[in-house]
Amino acid sequence: MASYASAVKKELTSLKVHPEHAKAELAAFLRMNGVLNFHDHQFSLDITTENPAIARRIFTLIKSAYAVEPLLIVSRKMKLKKNNQYLVRLQTNVKGILRNLEILDKNDDVVTRVPNRIMRSREGAMSYLRGAFLAGGSVNNPQTSRYHLEIYSVYKDHNDDLLKLMNHYFYLNAKTTRRRHGYIVYLKEAEKIGDFLHVVGALNAMLSFEDLRIMRDMRNSVNRLVNCDTANLKKTATAAAKQVEDIRLIKKKNGLGNLPEKLRGVAQLRLDNPELSLKGMAQQVPDGPISKSGVNHRFKKLHEMADSLRK
Repeated sequence: MASYASAVKKELTSLKVHPEHAKAELAAFLRMNGVLNFHDHQFSLDITTENPAIARRIFTLIKSAYAVEPLLIVSRKMKLKKNNQYLVRLQTNVKGILRNLEILDKNDDVVTRVPNRIMRSREGAMSYLRGAFLAGGSVNNPQTSRYHLEIYSVYKDHNDDLLKLMNHYFYLNAKTTRRRHGYIVYLKEAEKIGDFLHVVGALNAMLSFEDLRIMRDMRNSVNRLVNCDTANLKKTATAAAKQVEDIRLIKKKNGLGNLPEKLRGVAQLRLDNPELSLKGMAQQVPDGPISKSGVNHRFKKLHEMADSLRK
């Protein structure tokens, strides 16, 4: 069964590729998952994934942005996992494309920051965040886990730029922390996770997330009410049991007939109806109805009498 995160990524990979935004999404993929190789006097760039939809997405982005058709190599892993492994390999104009995406500078040194042109563009930010989530993101199923969405980055400055994109343009209240050999930017608020899914274009996943979140919140509210009612019932039963104990002691030692009329009435009513709440007692006392505090006051008087008899 596919995870919720896999369903989100599947939807993102099915979105139409807009040529003007393809480079921003591709830049995130290549910066986060690309491996630059040099073999036989030739550069190549490899992106490896076990997700066929992501492999097709990378292939399509490269072809759309640069009119270049990369190689797509499928192999089967020989270890415990039997999943296919998909390798997208770019061999044409590799350094030129990486310079154009600002992953390499003019001296061919690796640049780990998000390009300024993307940092200054709301549309570019949306596409870059989509690529970053596909490359290194995950989101918990809102039905079974705590609300959590994260994107992993190896480089701190890249992670910091993702944080700025999420908070500057989209007010997502993202946070960041160190994680193993890298960093994550993450969201914990359910509403903000829904907003992020909308930003990157996963509209169906966002609607599904909202439905699940609402159902979960309603279920939690019902559980809180049930727990509250149960606690109140236990509290009422415990108080009633103590009142019955006091009244039986008074009856045994002095007899209820010697009590003042109002105390005698509430004492006999409690003995006859040990399950009644204070509200129910207040409505049924012989000289009533009276207030709950009035009933409670009479029980305090009876408790004081019982305590004096215990000494």
